[in-house]
Amino acid sequence: MNYRYEIILYWSSADGVFVAEVPELPGCMAHGDSQEAAIRNVKEAMALWIDTATEFGDPVPEPKGERLMLA
Repeated sequence: MNYRYEIILYWSSADGVFVAEVPELPGCMAHGDSQEAAIRNVKEAMALWIDTATEFGDPVPEPKGERLMLA
């Protein structure tokens, strides 16, 4: 599934992995040994986040479709 949420990808020196976060889905994040793995893993995390929210009747935010933050 192709979600249109912003993903922030960064290297964590403390953990020695790439971390991918989805700010619009609170707590949704994943990591991987490569950028590609982190992105792949966070896409799975997004699907689980949305499925769980739907199952419990919690709102699922609409993607804003724009950059949320500037670094």
